[in-house]
Amino acid sequence: MSGLFPSIAVRESGYLAVDDLHELYWETCGNPNGTPVVFLHGGPGAGAAPDHRRFFDPADYRIVVFDQRGAGRSRPQGELRNNSTQHLIADLEALRTELGIERWVVFGGSWGSTLALAYAQAHPLAVRGLILRGIFLGRRSEIEWFLNGMRMIFPEEWARFSNFLPAEERGDLLANYHRRLIDPDPAVHLPAARVWSTFEGCCSTLLPNPGKQTPFGEDAMALNLARIEAHYFVNSIFLPKDALLDNLDRIRTIPAVIVQGRYDVVCPIVTAYELHQAWPEADYIVVPDAGHSAMEPGIRKALIAATERFKTLT
Repeated sequence: MSGLFPSIAVRESGYLAVDDLHELYWETCGNPNGTPVVFLHGGPGAGAAPDHRRFFDPADYRIVVFDQRGAGRSRPQGELRNNSTQHLIADLEALRTELGIERWVVFGGSWGSTLALAYAQAHPLAVRGLILRGIFLGRRSEIEWFLNGMRMIFPEEWARFSNFLPAEERGDLLANYHRRLIDPDPAVHLPAARVWSTFEGCCSTLLPNPGKQTPFGEDAMALNLARIEAHYFVNSIFLPKDALLDNLDRIRTIPAVIVQGRYDVVCPIVTAYELHQAWPEADYIVVPDAGHSAMEPGIRKALIAATERFKTLT
């Protein structure tokens, strides 16, 4: 993990009850008087990890990391009730208020970029800046690419993903995976979750990286990621068609950086390009030798450069 800031201990942590069902795990570290920044993990459902604190200089940032509904350490895990983009936007506002933060930098990659854009468009006055990576706008074409298009680059991995289902069910991968993933029987949902999650992990780096892929096959992460992703996909990310592009005028003046791997297969570069064409005010950085993962060396370098630049935003 060269290029990241050193590992840092949590300063404070807790659970925030956002309704009668969900409690969000949150933590802060770094300088309690520094520039506030919130890290939005991917998925939806992937959860946050200790290395996510390391994109930010702890001497200058008050770093907020949390797990979204149903993900990571939030409770209950894998829960789909009361779990939508609108709920997650409201959760961010509730957490900001709970922590006494007036305005913060919002940092998100993959699904985190989707949520960052949706949140900023809903609450632009709460956002100092946006750092976005591996852009996903939640459009039907992007979901279809994930389900079927990635076979053009990763045919072996896609074959394992598709062939998990009986032949008669492969015409609608999403519906038939979703049906298994929401089944209450672990004998039904866990095998499907492992295959879905491992498929995504295998396609996330430019070069094979077994260490990066291993967590995707672990039961808790696999179930949360696969179940919540399928839930959001079948509901079109709970956003109107093209909503994030149509509402860019709400955030056009917010300082923003878009970081995109040229060979990102999970979230292909065409989406980031289209976002930048519609939003030329945002800086656009293409990493020529990177795939999807935030931990790709070139992506790490570009993200650190962005956080270094944004730590003095007022």
